[in-house]
Amino acid sequence: MISKASIKFITSLQQRKYRRKHGMFVAEGTTNVLDFLHSGIETEELFATEAWIEKHRKETGKIPVTRVSLKELGRISSLKTPSEVLAVLKQPPEITPDLSQVKDLVLMLDDLHDPGNMGTIIRTADWFGIRTIICSGDTVDVYNPKVVQASMGSLARVQVSYADLGELIKNKPDYLEVFGAVLDGKNIADLPKPKLGVIVIGSEAHGISDKLLPLIDHKITIPGMPAGNTAAESLNASIAAAIICYEFRR
Repeated sequence: MISKASIKFITSLQQRKYRRKHGMFVAEGTTNVLDFLHSGIETEELFATEAWIEKHRKETGKIPVTRVSLKELGRISSLKTPSEVLAVLKQPPEITPDLSQVKDLVLMLDDLHDPGNMGTIIRTADWFGIRTIICSGDTVDVYNPKVVQASMGSLARVQVSYADLGELIKNKPDYLEVFGAVLDGKNIADLPKPKLGVIVIGSEAHGISDKLLPLIDHKITIPGMPAGNTAAESLNASIAAAIICYEFRR
């Protein structure tokens, strides 16, 4: 049985101020939770059904586990339909990104606000072996429950940090090129792509901010193929990120 104090604490972690205050966040669902357990990120406590605990006893080890019913999970879940397991995890220490240490592709997210897009981009980065994402300060919190859910466990393998993107780019090594996704850039398919570099994805509504645009070395575009004379105004940020990651890895 779950206590009222635990219910209050866990549900408070749906808000950023309490996640920052306690340095914790919540993950739900078997895929998400098991990936975090295997990642080495410290788990404060698990709340799971009897059936889930019996099935995954080896993975839980010495982690404190509270047996709960699906009804009780519904009281602490941020999902419409609760999963069989919820984990309370400690946030890893914040890191200061350093572009001088880059040896692969890096994604930069400039003021993305949609948690679903953010989580999907983390999952996309994981699929293409991109282990570093750097976000502007106004980008959605990576530990937002919707971000964690949409990442489907990939957050356990992709390092996400926050910084002043403009200052980072200004102080980058000369050999490190910056590519920015815009509507009027060069066709990405025609551009020679290096094995390392920075890819900037702008906000869903406004694209890359005016302060960053002058710092972009290569403005790139994913060309549309409209039927007739009509086309969507732009691509969803997470879809654009996936296509760009594919092209750079292709």
